Amino acid sequence: MFENTVILVTGGTGSWGQELVKELLLQNPQKLIIFSRNETSQVMMKREMKDPRISYCIGDVREREALVKACEGVDYIFHLAALKHVTICERQPLEALKTNVTGTKNVIEAAIENRVKKVINISTDKAADPVNIYGFTKAIGEKLIVEANMHKAETRFVNVRGGNILGSNGSVLRLFIKQLEEQRQLSITDKKMVRYFMTLQSATELLLTAAKEGKGGETFIPMMPSCKILDLAEVLKEAYGMKDAEIAEIGCGPGEKIKEVLLSPFEAQNSVILNNRYVVVLPTLEIPALKGAYSACPSVPPEISHSESLMAKTEIKQMLIDGGFWPEETDQ
Repeated sequence: MFENTVILVTGGTGSWGQELVKELLLQNPQKLIIFSRNETSQVMMKREMKDPRISYCIGDVREREALVKACEGVDYIFHLAALKHVTICERQPLEALKTNVTGTKNVIEAAIENRVKKVINISTDKAADPVNIYGFTKAIGEKLIVEANMHKAETRFVNVRGGNILGSNGSVLRLFIKQLEEQRQLSITDKKMVRYFMTLQSATELLLTAAKEGKGGETFIPMMPSCKILDLAEVLKEAYGMKDAEIAEIGCGPGEKIKEVLLSPFEAQNSVILNNRYVVVLPTLEIPALKGAYSACPSVPPEISHSESLMAKTEIKQMLIDGGFWPEETDQ
């Protein structure tokens, strides 16, 4: 699919973006363009990933003209650029709106203008029944991506929605590890808090599946259990040999949910299961290309959106091992 193609990745210097680039390079593209506004991150990535097929472009998704120029000759776009921290978005909602909504609008227009084949937009579980600015802006972004398929254009647009990337910059996992190493104490916003986590590998597989299977207008969501943050903390205490480390409850920040969901009850009514691994949310808009495309897939049971399946501590440990976050000296 990607052989001899030109691919643009917005926000490609992040943890997920770099893992995606590594996987895409294995598929022999002609060129990979990393489009982001962080000069330092681009320089660091260039030093670590010395491949002549990768080129770097300084730009902001808020700037339509810069995106249109960067998309010249591009076949596929993976749109990862976003403002993602809940608290920051709550305190600066207009900035979140500019990047997450206007930025997505600009990606759509640049893709259509340059006759890009397909755009894969990366969303978040916080877009399902949103309660904070981050979730609302990403939900609007999803709607824009779906509606873009109604245009009389060659480009197809697909959403993916996932959980937190395990160990990404600013993640709770990295915070916990730092606290254990420096303070021998962990701080948790609420002991009842539940989140979804994906390893970089599984997250990247989600993107590639959506790119290959997506017809245009769907939202791909991985089927996975959630993780109780308190259990994650307990498992990490074991991993670092600090079972006596104190866990302090500090309270939720602005806009934080106790429990996230990947699929809303309304969306479940219009969803199917693909390969027993992904939920595919079909749009309520009438998109002809989707007619019959998923007719052989089973519908999603109504109760799936209410599922509270939690990972056991043994599963959390295996997730940390798979993600490369389990100290080797304590692994058994």
